[in-house]
Amino acid sequence: VRLVESGGGLVQPGGSLRLSCVASGFTLEDYGIGWFRQAPGKEREEVSCIEGSDGSTYYADSVKGRFTISRDNAKNTAYLQMTLLKPEDTADYKCRAIRFCMRDRGFGPAFGSWGQGSQVTVSS
Repeated sequence: VRLVESGGGLVQPGGSLRLSCVASGFTLEDYGIGWFRQAPGKEREEVSCIEGSDGSTYYADSVKGRFTISRDNAKNTAYLQMTLLKPEDTADYKCRAIRFCMRDRGFGPAFGSWGQGSQVTVSS
């Protein structure tokens, strides 16, 4: 299982970014994908996930209405579209394979290795 994130960068408050997560070694349709983030000095946070079997999605309250998770099965790639970004969204974002994703319960157990991450900085 290997995951490679990209798409981060520096953006002003209110701006948008799209993160990509390219998976290899497994098929997105068979498992879920979760996006996590960790800001300096803070615990890792589960941001959003998408279920492989039916596309169910989950969002943390902190990003609900602003972030959208999606996937392209043909490219075996998951995306996290981030809009209306806030300074508090600044963090290192990583994706990881998870056993399942449920709309109301969120993330199942994660497995495989972490990617290198993609830094998102929201600042004026």
